[in-house]
Amino acid sequence: MVLYESTRGGNEGISSAEAIKRGISPNGGLYVPQKIKEITQKDILDMVNMSYQQRAVFILKQYLDDYTDDELVNCVNSAYNTNKFSNTDIAPLTPVNENLCLLELWHGPTCAFKDMALQILPHFLVKAVEKTGEKSEIVILVATSGDTGKAALEGFADVKGTRIMVFYPENGVSEVQKYQMITQTGNNVNVFGVKGNFDDTQTGVKRIFTDEQLISEMAKRNFKFSSANSINWGRLVPQIIYYFSAYADLIRINRIKPGDKVNFVVPTGNFGNILAGFYAKRMGLPVNKLVCASNDNNVLTDFIRTGNYDRRRKFIRTVSPSMDILISSNLERLLYELTDHDSKNVSDWMNQLNEVGYYEIGQNLLDCLHKSFWAGWSNQDETLKTIECVYKDYNYVLDTHTAVAVDVYDKYVITTGDLTPSIIVSTASPFKFNGSVCKALFGEERIESKSEFELLEILSKESNMPIPAGLKDLDKKSILHNTVCEKYDMKTVVTQNLF
Repeated sequence: MVLYESTRGGNEGISSAEAIKRGISPNGGLYVPQKIKEITQKDILDMVNMSYQQRAVFILKQYLDDYTDDELVNCVNSAYNTNKFSNTDIAPLTPVNENLCLLELWHGPTCAFKDMALQILPHFLVKAVEKTGEKSEIVILVATSGDTGKAALEGFADVKGTRIMVFYPENGVSEVQKYQMITQTGNNVNVFGVKGNFDDTQTGVKRIFTDEQLISEMAKRNFKFSSANSINWGRLVPQIIYYFSAYADLIRINRIKPGDKVNFVVPTGNFGNILAGFYAKRMGLPVNKLVCASNDNNVLTDFIRTGNYDRRRKFIRTVSPSMDILISSNLERLLYELTDHDSKNVSDWMNQLNEVGYYEIGQNLLDCLHKSFWAGWSNQDETLKTIECVYKDYNYVLDTHTAVAVDVYDKYVITTGDLTPSIIVSTASPFKFNGSVCKALFGEERIESKSEFELLEILSKESNMPIPAGLKDLDKKSILHNTVCEKYDMKTVVTQNLF
């Protein structure tokens, strides 16, 4: 049986159901599997003729082995179906040129890659509650830089035995993202704006998770916290699936031969998406390089290049807001894996980051990091120019986050000369960030004084693409959540809504 342990120590080995239910370890660490399962090249070849759902069940069985086959099939089929996803392939691969493909992860109900995990996490969690004999009501706490919040709300709305509370930076998300959240229906749903940036919001949620006095008070009232952020293993493990699926599809369309190596280029802020790729590589997927693409908040680029993680820098609001992050939570899991599960070092680094704002991993570990990762960043002008160029050259509309990845991929090829077949992990529909996309494609004058909702129509008309159902007429929906709090009042907001 695969057991899970905290990145910050403690000798417990717990089941996947228990790890998913808890979300985060009581000592603030993140749960990881004690052993990484290996997938053979024959297994990968078998996936070529499987559906996405079949591939999903196969990968999930490697880690959630306390769930029965029938339970996993039920979770997968409930999450990945044509009622929720607009493309029957779920995560389709679109060739761009002979060396490059786009893995489109935004065909779910909220038009962002977070749906790939957050459509299935509620099903995992409901089963986990049953399996562990949990009697308390589960309170899902979420910090979001825009996409996770709506995807979690969509997944957990009216799910029996749960409540969900989402915190977002009041001025740090797009208008479309904000309206997706504040119009969310559901009897168990609360959404709050926070006066601060995403790091303030995420730090506030983490503090609530480890507040022993509050946890004790919650227990008396039959409540228990869990997370839908990528700190929850149940959020991360479904993301491993699409790396294997994309590779199998490359074989299927004769872009590569079995065993050929590929690169994945991932736009990332919190490091969860690219970390799933790292786990896929550790399992045996033939990955050459994982290219970490950042925007102006390039703390990850600097870390991967130098081994020095330093959040003491100006926070920049950019055209790719879901990556406007300076504290990348999932990096903790990577460090734990690269140090062969050295919880003392990991704890020391995380404490140092919290107390003084930086840490350094040393040359040996940096060399190890460079075996798997390469990093670059794209400024806002470069990002918008990339959207314009790709549209002109390929008649394909990128969103701002995927454009960061395409620009960084170009820089990677120029820097290294590496022409290994590559997959850009495309994380959002261009309609979701239509203000910036329209600016890139049509110029400042064309979009001046127009709302994001008017720009949805313009983008649809010009590109001949339909507006996704999840975004259409958002501005005509009733606003149901309008509470905004100070960052130091987040705990108070939680208790007021629970007690």
